[in-house]
Amino acid sequence: MDTINKPKDNGSKGSYDCHPGCAVEAALSLIDGKWKGVILFLLLDRDVMRFNEFQKALPNITQRVLTSQLRSMEADGLIDRTVYPVVPPKVEYRLTELGLSLEPVVKSLAEWGNGHKELWPLGFKRDSHLQNTR
Repeated sequence: MDTINKPKDNGSKGSYDCHPGCAVEAALSLIDGKWKGVILFLLLDRDVMRFNEFQKALPNITQRVLTSQLRSMEADGLIDRTVYPVVPPKVEYRLTELGLSLEPVVKSLAEWGNGHKELWPLGFKRDSHLQNTR
């Protein structure tokens, strides 16, 4: 269902009727969690990444969580996973068209976060290398 703009009874400009399944909830559900937005941000910057490159870029993520996040994003159609038949196995991840369509959203979130660093916890340094969008 779509988010619709409907007039309020008190004569103001309007309010948004957002119910389960609405556009905002659906969009946020694709990038929820601690790491999906960061994974999208990395793939927007690097185009193609291998699993170990994610681990190096995100030293605080466990292998289990990274695997889960990548599988979820693949199931949602945000990333493609390509397995090459070589030994040792070579697996690459890249954004799909749907994933690429989130670029303005992810970059806007990064800009907003950079502009509101005062809201970060004191001494916040985790993933600081991801904060520069330029």
